[in-house]
Amino acid sequence: MPNQKEFLSKAEDFADQILRYTKNYLPHIARLCLVSTFLEDGLRMYMQWNEQREYMDMSWGCGYFLATVFVIINLIGQLGGVFMVLFRKKVDIACGVLLAIVILQTIAYQILWDLQFLFRNLALIGGLALILAESKQEARTLFAGVPSLGENKPKTYLMLGGRILLVFMFLTLLRFEFSVMQMVQIFVGGLLMGLVAVGYKTKLSAFVLVLWLNIFNVYFNAFWTIPAYKPMRDFLKYDFFQTMSVIGGLLMLISLGPGGVSMDEHKKQW
Repeated sequence: MPNQKEFLSKAEDFADQILRYTKNYLPHIARLCLVSTFLEDGLRMYMQWNEQREYMDMSWGCGYFLATVFVIINLIGQLGGVFMVLFRKKVDIACGVLLAIVILQTIAYQILWDLQFLFRNLALIGGLALILAESKQEARTLFAGVPSLGENKPKTYLMLGGRILLVFMFLTLLRFEFSVMQMVQIFVGGLLMGLVAVGYKTKLSAFVLVLWLNIFNVYFNAFWTIPAYKPMRDFLKYDFFQTMSVIGGLLMLISLGPGGVSMDEHKKQW
């Protein structure tokens, strides 16, 4: 037990040291990763304009006009929302627009009946909650240099919701196969995600998960190795950028901390 505590303490010190060196850049990288799936999907709406429009027309029989409106809404809504988030312009409105796009796509693509895609969309909503939490200003103090007199409740609950919803994305990455690699992934990843969800050793757990998911993403979702004409390339690209959004959420947690409703925060009061 003493050796374990010493190891965890050194690991936390190492993570804190990296955070100190990257604190000026980390929020920007986190936001870019979080909205990367919206950026990729918005660009795909532009690059595959006809295919997307025909798909909607065939799926819903809504006709040329409504199918075109759907593609335009997704194109402008996603790229506009991404621009606003990255340049910190009306972030609350941007998150609302991107949330509306997630709900629209959930209905349009009938994701409600596919648990894997539904869980991934829930994780995206968790990412948007973290972006919104990051944009919230801390409660103002009455006098300069005096700590805040009240807790920032909206930010606290956004952080809690974001942490919990990120777990859904991890669940979609699990493949219940009897192989050593998959069993290690389920155990290690599940343990770390559980720690993130309850807010215990959050920065360290999120840091290890970022490393873990980056390796996983590059190894399993290397879409750039697949020829452009093969459908598998689009599937792997989708998985790659969805995972990048979760990595962005974890980076945001490293930058902001777990929030008020967490075991880490309650430990300070013991």
